[in-house]
Amino acid sequence: MASDVFFSDMRTGFGNSLLDKLRKVMRRAGMETIGFSDHFVAIKMHFGEPGNLAFLRPNWARCVADEVKRLGGKPFLTDCNTLYVGGRKNALEHLASADENGFTPLTTGCHVIIADGLKGNDEVEVPVDGRYVHEAKIGRAIMDADIIISLSHFKGHESTGFGGALKNIGMGSGSRRGKMEMHAAGKPVVKEELCIGCRRCEKICAHSAQEFIDGRCRINHDRCVGCGRCIAICPKDAIVAGADNSNEELNCRMMEYSKAVLQGREHFHIAIAADISPNCDCHNENDAPIVPNIGIFASFDPVALDKACADAVNRMPVNPNTMLSESEHTHHDHFDDIHPNTSWKQGLEYAQSIGLGTMEYNLITVR
Repeated sequence: MASDVFFSDMRTGFGNSLLDKLRKVMRRAGMETIGFSDHFVAIKMHFGEPGNLAFLRPNWARCVADEVKRLGGKPFLTDCNTLYVGGRKNALEHLASADENGFTPLTTGCHVIIADGLKGNDEVEVPVDGRYVHEAKIGRAIMDADIIISLSHFKGHESTGFGGALKNIGMGSGSRRGKMEMHAAGKPVVKEELCIGCRRCEKICAHSAQEFIDGRCRINHDRCVGCGRCIAICPKDAIVAGADNSNEELNCRMMEYSKAVLQGREHFHIAIAADISPNCDCHNENDAPIVPNIGIFASFDPVALDKACADAVNRMPVNPNTMLSESEHTHHDHFDDIHPNTSWKQGLEYAQSIGLGTMEYNLITVR
């Protein structure tokens, strides 16, 4: 059976702000039917890498946290530390980054907890009957919560096609060791004829995997964990995935991590499709939005929610002077056009096959 996905566009008027619309969407989608009373509620979101301005503003989080408190729950905002070098690789820097981007108890009405602890190793091994993953390594605070709410910024992604609810939950809830496990399918290689020796990849690598011979990079696979960050940072596309199925397997592992987080607990999912940048909010920059702003989505089904968001993006016209406008439009799909080595449909199909939800949905507009 198709799942219900509730939607409201970005149009507002006097006395009807975007936050008012978010409240209406949450209530119409049935969030009130969850038994929040005296329960800890993890609002899983991305606080944005410092320098990135496409992440969701704290105002959205405040609206969700206030609704949870109105229903008797005890909300906290949470995310896990990153695998790569950046502003969120340990809890102190992660909290400082969240603070820099405006996420404080004063602005959001609840506390921020980094789920996998100071060094990214405070985790719970969660059994999951997966094809690739048997024990997912999930941040402890996320597993200690009674209820999960995913609040995601819907945008493009260089490894998975797009980042939505399931990436927010699966990849985002993995500890540093968990993220290594998800990324471990394939390790990148360098097309040496394209390398200009800029060493940007060396600066972004947390594991000193780059070696330079005659000014050109090679990757030491004994050190590389396959996170793919160097692929995104290379200005000449000289670094590519070393295995054709690496992104496909990454999708599958990520979906199995999502299952580990969600199984046996009540959960609810919200996505904001605005400032739809081509790459992840983990970048310390954000390129221009590839399509116009779309709106607010909510559902109990994360697969249906992601599919509805992807379909909505693909129905939109292309913004000029963007990565999408400069891409070859050979795939009839905006995400495949900007990241042709990804397969978001394959990821959702796998999520559906393991019982995370359905790609069939009824889109219900909230006025």
